[in-house]
Amino acid sequence: MASPNEKAIRKVVMASVIGATIEWYDFFLYGVVAGIVFNKLYFPAGDPLVATMLAYTTFAVGFLTRPLGGVIFGHFGDRIGRKSMLVMTLMIMGVSTFLIGLVPTYDSIGLWAPV
Repeated sequence: MASPNEKAIRKVVMASVIGATIEWYDFFLYGVVAGIVFNKLYFPAGDPLVATMLAYTTFAVGFLTRPLGGVIFGHFGDRIGRKSMLVMTLMIMGVSTFLIGLVPTYDSIGLWAPV
């Protein structure tokens, strides 16, 4: 029979796996959509290669800022609680993904769309 400490470790590991899976799935979806859809909707003027590179640049900015989010939410996770920070980060990811779908296109607001 597993000790209470082993059960707690398994619970933390499962929560971490679930959180990481959702996060990587979100990045996977954004990466696919950036190359197929966002380059046409938000950067249509000019060369298609440049539009695709700009779309992937927005993806790269989000990917490169992940460590900063890890430091900030890790700090508050240690102080407030990891479960509440996990729920908060998943909500932020879900809401921001939804809000990306509401951003007007280049045809609607011009250069402000990618900004």
